[in-house]
Amino acid sequence: MVTELAIWLIFLLPMGSFAFAALVVRPFFNRFSLASGLVTIAALGAALGLSIWTLRSVILVHHLEFEPIEWLNVGGATIDFGLLIDPLTALMLVVVTGVSLLVQIYSLGYMKGDTSFSRYYAYMSLFTAAMLGLVLSSNIIQLYMFWELVGVSSYLLIGFWHERPAAAAAAKKAFIITRIGDVGFLIAILYLATQADSFAASGLNAFHIPDIWYAAQPELATGALIGGAALTWLALGIFAGAAGKSGQFPLHTWLPDAMEGPTPVSALIHAATMVAAGVFLVARFFPVFQHSVDAMTVVALVGAFTAVFAASMGLVMNDIKRVMAYSTVSQLGYMMAALGLGLYAPAIFHLVTHAAFKALLFLGAGSVNHATGTFDMRYMGGLWKVMPFTYLLVLVAGLSLVGIIPLAGFWSKDEILLGAWGGTDLVDTWVSKVTFFGLIAGVVVTAFYTIRMIILTFHGDFRGGIDRELDDKGQFVPAGASNHGGVHLAESPWVMLLPMLVLGVAAVLLGYLANPQWTEEIGIPKHWITGFLGDGLQAALGIHEHAHTLDFSRWMATISTVAALSGIGLAAMVYVRRRGQVKDPLEKAGQVHTLISQKYYIDTLYEDVMVRKGFFRIFAGLFDWMDQNLVDGVVDLVGWFFRNIGTAIGKFQTGQVQAYATGVAFGVLAIILAMLLA
Repeated sequence: MVTELAIWLIFLLPMGSFAFAALVVRPFFNRFSLASGLVTIAALGAALGLSIWTLRSVILVHHLEFEPIEWLNVGGATIDFGLLIDPLTALMLVVVTGVSLLVQIYSLGYMKGDTSFSRYYAYMSLFTAAMLGLVLSSNIIQLYMFWELVGVSSYLLIGFWHERPAAAAAAKKAFIITRIGDVGFLIAILYLATQADSFAASGLNAFHIPDIWYAAQPELATGALIGGAALTWLALGIFAGAAGKSGQFPLHTWLPDAMEGPTPVSALIHAATMVAAGVFLVARFFPVFQHSVDAMTVVALVGAFTAVFAASMGLVMNDIKRVMAYSTVSQLGYMMAALGLGLYAPAIFHLVTHAAFKALLFLGAGSVNHATGTFDMRYMGGLWKVMPFTYLLVLVAGLSLVGIIPLAGFWSKDEILLGAWGGTDLVDTWVSKVTFFGLIAGVVVTAFYTIRMIILTFHGDFRGGIDRELDDKGQFVPAGASNHGGVHLAESPWVMLLPMLVLGVAAVLLGYLANPQWTEEIGIPKHWITGFLGDGLQAALGIHEHAHTLDFSRWMATISTVAALSGIGLAAMVYVRRRGQVKDPLEKAGQVHTLISQKYYIDTLYEDVMVRKGFFRIFAGLFDWMDQNLVDGVVDLVGWFFRNIGTAIGKFQTGQVQAYATGVAFGVLAIILAMLLA
C-alpha cells in the first residue's frame, strides 16, 4: 500500500526540479542548462511511478485516508493541508504526470538552442507541480491556492517569449479572463466561510471537501446544510471558476490566443493541466452539483453550446495550433455537458482519452513546425512524403478525436452520446435531448475540421513553408522569431518522435479501459474505468453498491459513426482536389466565413466595446474624476487648513510684551471662570 510520504513526493518532486532549475542552474550554471531538463524528466519519471503505485492502491481500497496538517482556525472552520485520495485523484495523477513527462522529453528536442532553456523547464516544473497540488487537495482553501498558482504558471508559460508583443498580450489576456471566472469561485468559498458555524454545529468543517459533499446531501437527518437557492448559487460559483480555466462560453476567448507560447506548453495546457483543471473542479464537487437541477442544467447547456460553437471556429482557422485550440474548447464542452447530465464517469473517461490524442496532436503540430518553420497550414502540404512517422501518428490522433471505432476517442465519446440520449433523473428530458443533438452536430463539425487540417498539412503539394509565407507578406525572416525559422523538410529527431509514439499507442488502446466488448478476454473487466470512477463516487457518498454503467449500443455507435463519416466525406470533397492554392475554398462562403473567422466578433465586443469604450470611458473616467476631485480635494483641503491656521496663529506673534501679558491675563480669567462653573 502506498504511503503518505510517497504521495506527497508526487507533488514535491516537480516542485524540487523547479527550485533546482530556477535557483541553481539558471543563475549559476546556465551554460549547463540541459541539466534542468534532465532533472525535470527524472523527477517526473519518479512522480509517474509513484502515481501508478497510488492508482494501484486505490484500485484495491477505493479511498486512502490520511490525517491532515492543521494550519489555521477561522471562525468555526479549519484550514488544513491534506490529501484527498480517491479514484478521481488517482487517475488524474497518472494523467498529469504521464503527459507532462512525455512533453518534457519532447521539449529536449523542440526547445534545443533556446537561450532560456532552463527558465522554460523551471516554469514547466512549477506548472506541473501546481496542477498536482490542486488534484491532491482535501481542503477547498488549499485547492484554491494551487488553482491560482496554475493560473500564474500559465501566464508565465504563455508569455514565455515575452519579447514578442503578441505573446505578452496573450499572457495578460489569459490571466485577466480566467480571473473573471475565479471571482465566482472565490465568492463560493466566501459563502462557505459564512456557514462555518452551521457546519461546526454538525461536526463538519466548512472548508473540508468531503464535508462540503456531505452538507449538500438531503439524506442528512436534519436535511441538507446547504440546499435550495444557496446550493444552486454555490454550484454556479464553482462552475464560473471552472468555465474560466476550461474556456467555456463566454470565457473561451483566451485559449486560442494562448497558442503564442511554445508548442509543448500548448500540449500540456490543453491535455493535462490548466484546461483539465476546470473539468476536474466540477467533477470534484459533483456531489454538490447533482442536487441542484438548475445548476446541472446550466452546466449541460453551456457545455453543449460550447462544443458546437468552438468547433465551428475550428473550420476556418489557418493556424494549425489554433485549430487544435478550438478543438480543445469543443471537447471540454463535451466533458462539461456530460457532467451537467450526471454522466460523471464518462466525462472523466473522455478527459483521459482526450489527454492522449490532444497532446499528440499538439506535439505533431510542433513536429510540422520544426520542418516547415510555420504553423499556417496554407503553406504546408505534401508532408506525408518526408514525415511519414509524424503523419501516421497525427492521423491516429485525428481519427481518435473524430471518434472512429476502435480508437480511444470513440469509446469515451460514445458513452457520453449514449448517456445524453437516454437521459438521467438529474435534469429534465428536454435538456438531455438538446444536449444530445448539439453534441452530434459537434461530431460532424469536428470530423470536418480535423480532416481539413490533415489534408492541408500532409496531402497535396508542398506550398513553400515559412519562406513562401514571408514572401507573400513581403517580409524577411525576423531574427529570433522562432526556434525553427527556416524550412528543412525532414522527420523530427527521435527525442521528439518517441513521446509521440507513446501517446499514439495510448490514443489507440486507452478506449479498452472501458470498452464493454472483448476486453474480458485480455484481462480487463467490462466498463473498468467508468465502473472504477462511479464506484469511487458512490463509496464517497456512503452508497455501498456498484454504480450504473452503460452497455455498448450498436445503433448509437452507428449514428455517431455516420455523423463522423459525413464530416470526413464533406472535408474530402472540398479539399482533396485542391492543389497549390493558398486561398481556402471556404472563403467562398463570403460573409458567413468572415463572421466565423472573426470569431463572431466576440473579441471585438470584449476589447473594443466593453474594455476601451466601456471600462476605460466609464470606470476609468469615474475613477479619474474621483482622483481629481475627491482624493486630490481632500489633500488640498488639509494643506489649505494647516497653511492658513499657521498664518492665523502667526498674527498673534506681535513682539509686544503688553499684548502677551493681556493674553495671559485673559487665559487665567477663563480658567478661573471654568473652575467656578464646574
